[in-house]
Amino acid sequence: MQPIEINDPTEIEAFLSKIELTGKGFTTECLLMEVFDAGLDYPDYLKAEGEDPHASYEGKSPAWAKYHMRQGKRVFMVYGEPGKDRRTHFSETP
Repeated sequence: MQPIEINDPTEIEAFLSKIELTGKGFTTECLLMEVFDAGLDYPDYLKAEGEDPHASYEGKSPAWAKYHMRQGKRVFMVYGEPGKDRRTHFSETP
């Protein structure tokens, strides 16, 4: 998968609404809902990279393995790698 960066909140929301993560560890039918639950209600930066056979975009697999989303000082990350459990990380800088 080619890395992708998006800086438009509307495009980010549309992109995340089409991501489904299955497999081991963190899973979701819609990554956008998880981003909202993490407190990013209007993410303004997204970077996706890598390749995960248990991730799908618009119902097609594989999709990206790592997602880095930001809104101001809040950052929500999802890390996935083949053979390892997918995990998340949230941070907020002061």
